[in-house]
Amino acid sequence: ESGGRGEKMADQIPLYPVPRSTQRRAAYYTNAPAAQRHNRYQVEDESSHLDEMPLMMSEEGFENDESDYHTLPRARISQRKRGIEWFVCGGWKFLCTSCCDWLINICRRKKELKARTVWLGCPEKCEEQYPRNAIKNQKYNIFTFIPGVLYEQFKFFLNLYFLVVSCSQFVPALKIGYLYTYWAPLGFVLAVTVVREAVDEFRRYQRDKEMNSQLYSKLTIRGKVQVKSSDIQVGDLIIVEKNQRIPSDMVFLRTSEKTGSCFIRTDQLDGETDWKLKVAVSCTQRLPALGDLFSISAYVYAQKPQMDIHSFEGTFTREDSDPAVHESLSIENTLWASTVVASGTVIGVVIYTGKETRSVMNTSNPKNKVGLLDLELNQLTKALFLALVALSVVMVTLQGFVGPWYRNLFRFLLLFSYIIPISLRVNLDMGKAAYGWMIMRDDNIPGTVVRTSTIPEELGRLVYLLTDKTGTLTQNEMIFKRLHLGTVSYGTDTMDEIQNHIISSYTQAHSQSSGNSTSVTPSRKVQSSAPKVRKTVSSRIHEAVKAIALCHNVTPVYESRAGVTGETEYAEVDQDFSDENRTYQASSPDEVALVQWTESVGLTLVNRDLTSMQLKTPGGQILTYYILQIFPFTSESKRMGIIVRDESTSEITFYMKGADVAMSSIVQYNDWLEEECGNMAREGLRTLVVAKKSLTEEQYQDFENRYNQAKLSIHDRALKVAAVVESLEREMELLCLTGVEDQLQADVRPTLEMLRNAGIKIWMLTGDKLETATCIAKSSHLVSRAQDIHVFRPVTSRGEAHLELNAFRRKHDCALVISGDSLEVCLKYYEYEFMELACQCPAVVCCRCAPTQKAQIVRLLQERTGKLTCAVGDGGNDVSMIQEADCGVGVEGKEGKQASLAADFSVTQFKHLGRLLMVHGRNSYKRSAALSQFVIHRSLCISTMQAVFSSVFYFASVSLYQGFLIIGYSTIYTMFPVFSLVLDKDVKSEVAMLYPELYKDLLKGRPLSYKTFLIWVLISIYQGSIIMYGALLLFESEFVHIVAISFTSLILTELLMVALTIQTWHWLMIVAELLSLSCYIASLVFLHEFIDVYFIATLSFLWKVTVITLVSCLPLYVLKYLRRRFSPPSYSKLTS
Repeated sequence: ESGGRGEKMADQIPLYPVPRSTQRRAAYYTNAPAAQRHNRYQVEDESSHLDEMPLMMSEEGFENDESDYHTLPRARISQRKRGIEWFVCGGWKFLCTSCCDWLINICRRKKELKARTVWLGCPEKCEEQYPRNAIKNQKYNIFTFIPGVLYEQFKFFLNLYFLVVSCSQFVPALKIGYLYTYWAPLGFVLAVTVVREAVDEFRRYQRDKEMNSQLYSKLTIRGKVQVKSSDIQVGDLIIVEKNQRIPSDMVFLRTSEKTGSCFIRTDQLDGETDWKLKVAVSCTQRLPALGDLFSISAYVYAQKPQMDIHSFEGTFTREDSDPAVHESLSIENTLWASTVVASGTVIGVVIYTGKETRSVMNTSNPKNKVGLLDLELNQLTKALFLALVALSVVMVTLQGFVGPWYRNLFRFLLLFSYIIPISLRVNLDMGKAAYGWMIMRDDNIPGTVVRTSTIPEELGRLVYLLTDKTGTLTQNEMIFKRLHLGTVSYGTDTMDEIQNHIISSYTQAHSQSSGNSTSVTPSRKVQSSAPKVRKTVSSRIHEAVKAIALCHNVTPVYESRAGVTGETEYAEVDQDFSDENRTYQASSPDEVALVQWTESVGLTLVNRDLTSMQLKTPGGQILTYYILQIFPFTSESKRMGIIVRDESTSEITFYMKGADVAMSSIVQYNDWLEEECGNMAREGLRTLVVAKKSLTEEQYQDFENRYNQAKLSIHDRALKVAAVVESLEREMELLCLTGVEDQLQADVRPTLEMLRNAGIKIWMLTGDKLETATCIAKSSHLVSRAQDIHVFRPVTSRGEAHLELNAFRRKHDCALVISGDSLEVCLKYYEYEFMELACQCPAVVCCRCAPTQKAQIVRLLQERTGKLTCAVGDGGNDVSMIQEADCGVGVEGKEGKQASLAADFSVTQFKHLGRLLMVHGRNSYKRSAALSQFVIHRSLCISTMQAVFSSVFYFASVSLYQGFLIIGYSTIYTMFPVFSLVLDKDVKSEVAMLYPELYKDLLKGRPLSYKTFLIWVLISIYQGSIIMYGALLLFESEFVHIVAISFTSLILTELLMVALTIQTWHWLMIVAELLSLSCYIASLVFLHEFIDVYFIATLSFLWKVTVITLVSCLPLYVLKYLRRRFSPPSYSKLTS
């Protein structure tokens, strides 16, 4: 009953997307009476037109229908209201930052990037001054290093406060005790930080220097000259050897390879491990010798530098030939910086250097991540500071404002300054280093690296986990699973039938004379009784396999006989394409899987260069196909095509393969494609549709002329080329549908299950299509069996988004699947509503996501929920998401190391994430919380004692403990036991893995909250007062003894309190306790100026100290015992 009522309620709640002012806005623009009716759908239709209309300055502009001018005085009034309180509340911050930004902008004006004309080998002909080709990864230079590091330190309230306190000691009137009591701890903290930063900086500097001083050969009129990488200029001709890094962005002019092309490795640039094929400009490749590059007069026109590494437009022009030669340049003629030559030697002309290279433009400065725990502690120190001020004011008031009271106030502030512990930062930083060390030493998760040591506690309270799919949840290893021809479907168990068909069709073709056109439909003569139109199954299989074997961008690479050098050579001379040492190189693992499959059924790709491809039939015959055109795969077109000419029959065929969405409109009408694609996607297969079209010689010639013309145009080149290619993509004959499976990584299912039970909401952000993403989400148990999946229908306008969101609002506890473009629409109009609904989902899958969109989703989650996010990915496309999240985890995958280098933590497998969070994250957070509160307690105790002491001695602003005692107290006497809390753990790691619900407890932030903090404050005040009053009651005539008794009791109390806090003892903890005690006893010999050694040896001293210590600690032990007895925490139930 209540469920029904709830749904009715949900129907009645209107999602009013259009504010009242927009209704007026609609009327204002259309002047139609219909807009005045308060019909909400009506208004929605109006508002969809608004998107094309110019937006006014502000909402206020729409309040009155006459004109904009009336809004101006009003705006001024609202400005005036923001007077003094605005300035106090944060206006000054705003003013300061805007002034600084203005100054920075003046200092380094961004130079406008322009298109350029580059003459071959003539750097002096350049009109512009281009940036130096030097790599610079350093954060600071010599002048900014010290200010920069200090700023990073004193940004925190804690450190700034200490700086002020320490500086005040130079004023004689305020001097309390020795200078070193204040400067020594501060100096130590700063020294550690500066040294750490300096070492990092020096390493960066050395890496940069090494890169910048690499030598390259530069071609000049006089011959080859060695030149440093940093001295290369735009227009230089540079020779790059095999396995050498390309120093700057170049246009590829010549290569030593006969084919006129070479391979490069791009894993440093885009994170992909496969090789890319690059083509030399044919005009310069044809020149007889190297030196001829100087005898011709030629230039390259290049577009202005931009970020996109997958596109380039330019032209190559040779002036001195008759007629002038024009060639269009595209991405395949470029060699980007930071890639490595994989075959042959290349010569290129430099077009972009330094900051304008693609690789530098694509690296964003990663933000310095500050943990949430650090921010919370910053808040607590501010609270402590307020307490400190209040205490000092109380003291001065009790004094009765006598004499120079403001000076006394300041002296009290300094006296009690120990309330805020400076050792907090040191202890925490050392703690973090220790956690990092433990994570790297853990044998259960080998190969895990901590790259950002400042945020291990964040791993203990994550709420959202955003993961990539390909390569992170799946292995990125493709296996061919299914071939579907419309009437028949072949799976893994029936592949041998395909093999038999292929063998029979080729042996028939071979047995007949190869002169007539038998190779097209080899089975026609044998089955002459069958009708001509309906092809036999055998011939259809043959056509399909041949299409798959030809339509791709795969190159077979042979390891040379002499395995000593390990050189990759093309064994063209001996035509010995032996199977043992052949490997395939391609830009996507799907393509390699397809070509390996055709090899397994008998049709093998044995050789490929720029102009031709050779296939080997089962009978060992070599078939040659000339490549006339190739249209590479792009993420926009989602398809690739190739036009080949069969050598034996001279027939021209256009083959095409691509995603079903792109191909369904191109192929001839059929009734099975869509349905079968859906079926395969539900099995978790990645589908590709293969089609072909036969062309006559005239058709092809006409196409080629239009295509070359489009390629030379400078404006809208991409659009024109696409239009010409589309003229061919009509009514193609559908050959087959292929299904390739991407296998899941090891133990993905249990890991996701564990994370879900730990209260972490998992979002999968992938570039894959909706069906595949949904199916992986089910098979990896990202969405549990019982849950429904709500697939968000594609929406394009505000009205559609509104209706679809309402439909989604009625569903309860179901996973959401949404595509990137629908997401974009929803975020544009209903950001708040959409995020609110999505955050309640147990799992969300976003498919067809662009890399920038992944980062945007992370940012939205952080802003909307304020909860901690963690991003997991493995490729270059996940870097932006990893850097944006509070915690970035990189998986070292097939796609290279780029993501794991940019991440805060890098793991070798996805399954290690479970242990990293459940065990290490949880422990780090609990330990840091305990450690920081203990350090605060330690300093509060001594401050309480100081306060009691001052109040007893007529509010004198004199310090209780002088010089070394204060420093020794927070370092040598209590440092080891307190720091040994870092080794504490409440449950064994096996238990933590078994019960992920324990992790859920931490999400509320209970280990460190104002409540726990207050409890510790009360404990400190109690203990401090007891020790001081006890010492005052029991002390003998001299002041010296009060110091001895109270200080000894204080240290014993601290050591006992550590013992009380610890949950699981570790042998190092006991060592630390004993070490501290012995340190104290040994140091008494030197401290005779503070403590009377003869008095300490007496019995009365011992019993007094024992009594005081027991009174300060026993009640707490009793309380702890009672609490464990009557309201035990959840983990203690598991440990018993």
